[in-house]
Amino acid sequence: MKLFRNKQVLPYLQLAPAFLLIAGLLANGMINGITESLHMEFSWSTEAYRALFTESLFWTSLWYTFLITLISTILGLLIGLGITHFLFSYLMKDRWKAVIWVPMLFPHFAAGYLIVLLFSDSGWISGFSYHLGVISQLGDFPNLVNDKKGVGIILTYVWKEIPFVVLMLLPIYVQLDNRLKDVVRTLGGSKSNVFLTAQWPFLWPSIIEIAFILFAFIFAAFEVPYLLGVTFPQMTPVLAYEWFFDGTWTQRPLAFASMTVMTVTIVTLTIAVYSSSQKYRHRLMKGS
Repeated sequence: MKLFRNKQVLPYLQLAPAFLLIAGLLANGMINGITESLHMEFSWSTEAYRALFTESLFWTSLWYTFLITLISTILGLLIGLGITHFLFSYLMKDRWKAVIWVPMLFPHFAAGYLIVLLFSDSGWISGFSYHLGVISQLGDFPNLVNDKKGVGIILTYVWKEIPFVVLMLLPIYVQLDNRLKDVVRTLGGSKSNVFLTAQWPFLWPSIIEIAFILFAFIFAAFEVPYLLGVTFPQMTPVLAYEWFFDGTWTQRPLAFASMTVMTVTIVTLTIAVYSSSQKYRHRLMKGS
């Protein structure tokens, strides 16, 4: 009974059921995916992985997915950090929090459809531009939706993830010690010196973790690329979906193999990012 009264152990015990549930779901999915990827034509084989790694379509899709994910993550993180940094005093008020967090109310699929309504060549913005005389016809509006560069996908994720970045950074800004900023200003430091010296070292580990959360989510997401993407190149989750549902029975192991590779990559990077950020926090607490 003393164990349940220990204030240091109690939070971990309270989180244990949720952790075990999430870990169980992840393990179940991983086991099923690996099992199906190794099962080809009523026998066990690693042929699916050999075929996957020699498939040029997979590598093209993986590179395309990486670029879209990286650009979306960087833009969302930079804009979210800028909003939090420069509008921190306003964001502490409830009405401004409500404004910045409105996009979080929409699911990603709805956000993607909103991007279609706004930025397609027959959307609202192109219509306004046509009536204002900015473009001579609707077809002159730049193709921002269902384009090979993935602009529509990036716009959707950036719009959706900025509020998440602000939500994660606000508590950190609240805990920052303003005395450090006063010291830097007293010594003649500029605004950039204040940010880099008194704020950035404390923001850095959390920013890395937030960036990885965004990267992992976008990297494995399906609905937005499926709605706003093109037939080629495709993001890897969409390619896996088509291999599973639109391909032959021999392509289904490829779908499981591709998602297994992505999952293993994300889990490995999660462990690496978490361990490195925790080491950095430990050094920061010691003053080094």
